[in-house]
Amino acid sequence: MKNFIITICCFFMLTGMCLAQTHFTSSGIIEYEKKCNMYALIRKEINKDNEDWLAKPFEDFQKSNSQFKVLKSTLKFGNNKTLFTPVVDEDEKRNGWFDLQMATQFNTIYSDFNTGMSTAQKVVFEQTFLLKDTTRKINWKITDETREIAGYTCRRANAIMMDSIYVVAFYTDKILVTGGPESFTGLPGMILEVALPHENVSWIATKVTDTTIPETEIVPPKKGKPVNKQSFKETLNKTVADWGTWGHAYLKAFTL
Repeated sequence: MKNFIITICCFFMLTGMCLAQTHFTSSGIIEYEKKCNMYALIRKEINKDNEDWLAKPFEDFQKSNSQFKVLKSTLKFGNNKTLFTPVVDEDEKRNGWFDLQMATQFNTIYSDFNTGMSTAQKVVFEQTFLLKDTTRKINWKITDETREIAGYTCRRANAIMMDSIYVVAFYTDKILVTGGPESFTGLPGMILEVALPHENVSWIATKVTDTTIPETEIVPPKKGKPVNKQSFKETLNKTVADWGTWGHAYLKAFTL
């Protein structure tokens, strides 16, 4: 009996030590990199109707530009809220003919998971819109695959969004806020990597800083023309109605 009691005590002591060593993060800053496969994105825009005048510029582009374009962003999180903000690179090299919207960052997105609402500031050409709506609902399917990202063990989830876009995400339940880069949300933890394999872009966390973020630093953007999801879509459709395949690509990028 004495040995049994000692064994039980040791078990609870070890369990308590393990729980004490498990750290959950509820506030901090995540640094992301968006990686865009420019060669693949440009090839999608070249067809039999434009190849005569785009083939040579694309050949020149490949000679003077790397295949992947990398863009940086940050996500501040705390009090079950997030603020995703692109990092502006004033020295970013412009790509002439091939300044594709899928390879840019034009969204500042605030999400409040306490209320289920988000505010997205979207810069569309020369106009700035302020889109207020519910946080995006994505029907994720969680798998058993895991990988290490920025020091966290993350589990994979897959989804189809906007009817046709295949999404692969990796999230950690050690960060308690259920957000992610851009408007990717809805998993039981923080999303540290998102890949859109068929769109040739991905976001991956490179650093997570566990720190207290003042509530005054996680607030919705205020500048822009107020719109809802429907009016924003109608405005985009009118703008790119006569742009053919280029217009479809712009629509997809702006509504992601």
